[in-house]
Amino acid sequence: MRAEIVNTVEELKQSVGLLRRHLDWDQAQLRLSELNALSEDPDLWNDPENAQKLMRERTELEDGIESIKRLETELADSIELIEMGEAEGDEAIVADAEAAIKALAEEAARRQIESLLSGEADEMDTYLEVHPGAGGTESQDWAEMLLRMYTRWAERRKFKVEMIDHQYGDGAGIKSATLLIKGRNAYGWLKTEAGVHRLVRISPFDSNARRQTSFASIDVYPVVDDRIQIEIDESQVRVDTMRSGGAGGQHVNKTESAVRLTHIPTGIAVVSQGDRSQHKNRATAWNMLRAKLYELELKKREEQAAADQAAKTDIGWGHQIRSYVLQPYQMVKDLRTGIQSTSPQDVLDGDLDPFMEASLAQRVYGGGPDAVEDVE
Repeated sequence: MRAEIVNTVEELKQSVGLLRRHLDWDQAQLRLSELNALSEDPDLWNDPENAQKLMRERTELEDGIESIKRLETELADSIELIEMGEAEGDEAIVADAEAAIKALAEEAARRQIESLLSGEADEMDTYLEVHPGAGGTESQDWAEMLLRMYTRWAERRKFKVEMIDHQYGDGAGIKSATLLIKGRNAYGWLKTEAGVHRLVRISPFDSNARRQTSFASIDVYPVVDDRIQIEIDESQVRVDTMRSGGAGGQHVNKTESAVRLTHIPTGIAVVSQGDRSQHKNRATAWNMLRAKLYELELKKREEQAAADQAAKTDIGWGHQIRSYVLQPYQMVKDLRTGIQSTSPQDVLDGDLDPFMEASLAQRVYGGGPDAVEDVE
């Protein structure tokens, strides 16, 4: 067996071992047996909410256990095929088996990253907000670039994207925008993207073609479903209606269909103007407010809640989590993990998985660099 394939086999075995440990293999199999027995109880669906919760847990456990068994079986089969092919001098069999092992290694690595998405809200859909920093048109244009970047990332994953709020900028870009991104583990994947993002480029709005630095912030919070109850005292919420922002049209800017809710104790504010109906926008805004308050509670449980909140207080120098340099060289660098790319255009087209995977791993396992030097 070639040295390269030997190394791939060892890496694959390590990944499968980590998946087993993360799943807690023995306990997982006992729990699956218990859930299978419970699912056969004819009285189970007398409590639909509990039944759905039980069936979700059963499906996830079954998928995790079966995928590990399949990885191990197919790896053993592929190794056997390589040994047989080498003994018979059949290079075609060897090549096919080696390709199968590489594909298994990629799948195991992907599942290892997905296993990190085990937080309380990770599986949920998510809201993603984009806000420009100071700097007028420059930062507003950068905010729109980020909005497109996350839209493209979501589309790559076949997630559904809905525009909840979109405030046009002064001449170019956006003043703010909110996306609703629907897909499995949408919040889990995007939660580490929250923070300040910095852009360095030759300004397209400067007649002297000078280099400019712009900032914009990303906020991410999970969609709260019926399983999670968030109580809000409506007397502590200010409700404002206003005309929807936009480029015009028969309806836009003519009726007060947009709704803003402000939670007075926390200062949290949300805006919904994606629908022509004020009633629907009001319902959406309440869902967004519940989601933000839930996300605030989640952060209180995390050790780094204080640091996370501090990073959002100022959209500018010293708070950025990632820098995107387009001039005089090409570089995107994450300032938490040190992960970087020399192809900013690919990143801005939605190639964000390496950054997300590194941040997720750092959150779960710790480690990583003590400090990462920013790019100029």
